[in-house]
Parts: sequence; structure tokens; C-alpha cells
Amino acid sequence: MAHTAPTTARLEPAETTSIPRALTYAGAIIAFLIGSGFATGQEILQYFTSYGYAGVFGTGALVLVLMTYVCVEFLTAGQAQKFDRPSRIFHYYCGRHLGTFFDYFSILFVFLSFTVMVAGAGAVFQEHYGLSKYIGGIGLAVAVGLTVWFGLRGLVDVIAKIGPLIVVIAVALGILGLIRGADGIAGGNALLPTLELTRASSNWFLSGLSYVGFCMLWLAAFLTALGATARSRREASTGGVVGGIAFSLACVVVGLGLLAGIARVNGTEIPLLALASDFSPLLASGFSVIILAGIYTTAVPLLWTVSSRFLTEKTRAYRGATLGLAAAGTLIGLVLPFSQMVNIVYVVNGYVGIVLLVLMLVKTTGRLLRARTA
Repeated sequence: MAHTAPTTARLEPAETTSIPRALTYAGAIIAFLIGSGFATGQEILQYFTSYGYAGVFGTGALVLVLMTYVCVEFLTAGQAQKFDRPSRIFHYYCGRHLGTFFDYFSILFVFLSFTVMVAGAGAVFQEHYGLSKYIGGIGLAVAVGLTVWFGLRGLVDVIAKIGPLIVVIAVALGILGLIRGADGIAGGNALLPTLELTRASSNWFLSGLSYVGFCMLWLAAFLTALGATARSRREASTGGVVGGIAFSLACVVVGLGLLAGIARVNGTEIPLLALASDFSPLLASGFSVIILAGIYTTAVPLLWTVSSRFLTEKTRAYRGATLGLAAAGTLIGLVLPFSQMVNIVYVVNGYVGIVLLVLMLVKTTGRLLRARTA
């Protein structure tokens, strides 16, 4: 009996795992990543569908493995290290100098990603409702600015509930597109060489790496902050695994649906909305609201990441900076068409993210080797 108490004490932290909390982390990951690119289908079209079978399945498999790894790493590092600032995650993986570079670069990228969300909202209002894109972009900026005003706790509560619902609806629409596509995925794949599609890279492998790369720059500080709230490594890693796998599989399903209807969606700013319009105008109208919700769920943590990086939440300076950044993001985001914003901002920054991915893999490998020799 003398040995029972110490053994139990050592096991207790590992056993402290709340499945609902882990699923909340997974939901936050999904909601953060869906954004305007996924919810509209433009991101999936450029990174997956445009390469045909190789893109949907090859890129999909690569993204599934790497995205799951990244989500688990960020959450568990946040849980174990309890950094004084979430941005310290870059120094943890990259060292002092490169870490500082990625710290500031990620903030710039996150802000530019917020401008893409503004462009996406504007595109929905313009392409579906026939209204000025300025109404959609400004409306999104106001809603997001007010939400970030109240801090991260309320942010997580909101996006964790909305995110999975949006993914389910987007996947359902992808399945409908797959079933009802005029020529099916085989016909869509055969048609690709005759179309002028905007692609994320020269081949599907680089596209997959770039996709994970830009998602990492989004997720780093956000998941590190979430991981710090986890009660155990297992709780954090479970959320990362579920979130990474679920999101990656959703990309594959939506990618197949777009491939089956490639003739219809080619050249559109909102590909999934074009598919929805073929089924029912009522469905399209409902889905347009869902898309705007998806954009909102990503735009909120993006803006929060920038505001909280330099200022303390809920202070007067923080709130003023939040509204100022929202206004600046609106001005930038409404300059170029949405599809061009996705291709420029995400792709360029994705390649920088690949460097961070390599450095993370090196650190993880070193940690595992030390553990085996210890």
C-alpha cells in the first residue's frame, strides 16, 4: 500500500483528460482554418482540385499527416511550456534570431490573412447578392472588431460551436456536387487540361507543403494559447489529432465535389456557392450565410492574434488598436479580387511557412532521439 499513492499521483496528470474539452480544441482548429478560403471553395480549388486526382488525394494525404502533426505539436507545446506570450512558440522551435523573424513575420501574415477574409466577405455580397463588395467587407470588419473587443475567452466559445457545423454543411455540399456532377470526377479530371485554372504552385506536392505552411503561421500563437489551458498532454494532443484529421478529410471531400463540377465552378470567385446555386436558389442563399459565418470564425482569431501580440487585452490601447487594424484591413482587402488575394497572400507566405515546418521537424526528431537514448 505504501507504493500506491505515489504511483497514482504520477499517473493523475496523464489521466486528466476531458473529451468535451479536447473536442472543443478540435472545433476551434476547424473553425479557425475554414475561413473564407475553405468556406467559399476558392482555397480548395487552387490547392487541391486544380491538380486533379493527384491534387485531391496526394495533397490531401500530405496535408492530413502534416496538419495533424502541426496541431498536436502547437497544442502540446503550449500545454507543457506555458509561455508568457504565445509568440514564444517560434523561439522554442527556431531559436532566438529565426524565432524573432517568424514572430514578426507571422504577425504580418496574420494581418494580411485578415484582409483576405474581408475580400471574401465582399465577394459573397457582390457575386451572390449583387451588392457592393464594400458592404460585405465593412460589415465583416465591424462584426469582427467588436468580437475581438471582448477578448479570447469569448472568441473560443463562439468559434468552437460554429466551426464544425459549417464544415458539415460544406462537406455535404461537396458530396452533392460529387453525386450530381454532370460528368463525374473522371470527366472533371479529363477536362482540367483544357481550362485556365489558378493554381497554388507548379505541382501538387509543393502545393500541399505551401498549404500546411500558411496554415501553420495562422495556428502557431493561437493553438499555443489554447494548449496552455489544457489540463494534460493527452487532452491537448487528442484535440490536435481530431481537429487535424477532420479538417484534412473535409478538404478532400470538398475537393472531389469541385472536381466533379469543375466546368461550372471554373472562373467563379465563390465555387461552392456556384454549386449550391445549381441545386436550389434557396440553398444558395442559405449557404451564403454559412460562408459569411465561416469567414467570421476565422477573421476573429486572426485579428485577435495581431492585437494581443503587442497590447494587453481589454485595455483602452488594445481596443483602439483592434478597431484601427480592422479599418486598415478593410481598406487593403477591398483592393483586389478575392481569388487574387488568396493566390498572392496564402501562396507567398506558405513557402515561408515551409521553413518553419522543417525546423519543427528537426526539433521533434531531436527530442525523440534524446528520449530513446535517455
